[in-house]
Amino acid sequence: MIKSKSSMKRSQTLGHVAFYLGNLIIGIIFVSPLLWMIASSFKPESDIFANMTSIMTFIPTNFTIENYMEVFGRLNIPQVLFNTLSYIAIVLLGDLLFGSLCGYALAKMKFRFRGLILTGVIALMSMPVEAILLPLYIEMAQLGWVNTMMGLTIPFMMNCFSIYMFYSYFLDIPNDLIEAAAIDGCGPIKTFFKIIMPVAKTVYATVFILDFVARWNDFMWPFLITTGENKRTVQLAVQVFFGTQPIHYSAIMAALTLASIPMLIMYIFMQKYYVQGIASTGIKG
Repeated sequence: MIKSKSSMKRSQTLGHVAFYLGNLIIGIIFVSPLLWMIASSFKPESDIFANMTSIMTFIPTNFTIENYMEVFGRLNIPQVLFNTLSYIAIVLLGDLLFGSLCGYALAKMKFRFRGLILTGVIALMSMPVEAILLPLYIEMAQLGWVNTMMGLTIPFMMNCFSIYMFYSYFLDIPNDLIEAAAIDGCGPIKTFFKIIMPVAKTVYATVFILDFVARWNDFMWPFLITTGENKRTVQLAVQVFFGTQPIHYSAIMAALTLASIPMLIMYIFMQKYYVQGIASTGIKG
């Protein structure tokens, strides 16, 4: 029995409505904790856990900014931001440069033990960073790098996941492009910086986003390697509100909201590059 055009169109419309409605519901579920955190940051302490079973929990009826005043009063926000952004900038610079050079060499150059090195990179991707934190800390202590920017940044200026992402992307770059550059007199280094890097913007943006998020949210390594308040990063600063009695959840919500703003801004402006980078790398299989 052949369906009429009107019934087929109705079925397609219902399917689209169900699809978008389902996505909307899932989106609300995932974003609701963030909305509750932001709303709670503008509430007095006594109102945070009130009306938890009602929609009113997302609406700050007794609006106040005293929580943010407390955060700025207890923390040296400019110093915390400077420490965090310096940490991120150094790690990003190293990972984008050295990770891409390593990925390019593995993808386009033929040399001895290339396959073994690539296997090692892939194998190390499965190792949790917690497994190496203790020996890494001992090594930094022996070098005298505890509570220094060198100890904080150098161990993470390259990571295997970034190398593999660059490797996967560079595999798809035609060899004819590299050969044409060689004919024009470009050496390997000039070819990389003048030809390869400009056509690999999406993978650079993807690694940038992943590294930025990882370093911004990093707590364990800064906690181990830094000892003074003048080296405190944003996640260590937020922890101050959990370790001091009495615990003010309203101030914690304000601190967490401030810590989330850079992530939200970055994803808003760089979402398309992230999607393009993921789609164009070897993560697809």
